[in-house]
Amino acid sequence: MGEIKKVEPVNLVIFIFSQHLDYWLSELMPELEGFFGKVDYVSKELPFSLYTAYYDREMGSDLRGKLVSFDRLIHPSLLADAKILTNRLEEKYAVEGKRRFNMDPGYVHHSNFVLASTKSWGNRVYLKNGIYAEVTLLYLSGEFRHWEFTYPNYRNDDYKKELEHVRELYLSKRRKFLKGEKIDENRFEDTGLSEERSRLRRAGGDLKE
Repeated sequence: MGEIKKVEPVNLVIFIFSQHLDYWLSELMPELEGFFGKVDYVSKELPFSLYTAYYDREMGSDLRGKLVSFDRLIHPSLLADAKILTNRLEEKYAVEGKRRFNMDPGYVHHSNFVLASTKSWGNRVYLKNGIYAEVTLLYLSGEFRHWEFTYPNYRNDDYKKELEHVRELYLSKRRKFLKGEKIDENRFEDTGLSEERSRLRRAGGDLKE
């Protein structure tokens, strides 16, 4: 029988892309920090439309994005909650049912990069409330490595290098955690996420769809 061990915290990351990226980043940053705490890193601008035309009809062409990292580490079980909250922000600012931006939350651990998704697929595991998790990149031999199923943009070296920088930030914060700082699975102190979880909680400890 394997011993159940304390789960390590992870570094929340949100990839935001839009046709008007800088505008939406400035608009969304106060809300994101209200939910998730202080931002500690924003990546350089990364091309997105080079890899897919899937969002062009809804959001326009020449889409570009940035990875946003948050200072406070979270319990990995909170990834589903983060996806639900970012979906609500997308809906809040949509015009006639069309989104102005897209936000993809995930997390960096020292061994991988994991993305949340609303779509079921063979390489994804169910979390809760219609949200799945995918191990998009594996960290091996000093670098992030992609799989056959990895989204094309995350196969790009620029994306990987930005995530490797976030990983370095994470490792510094992780060392503090290993010295005794507490990360609670059910509470996210000093951010709106804790309040949101409490407000939405129902019998059985899950969140409403």
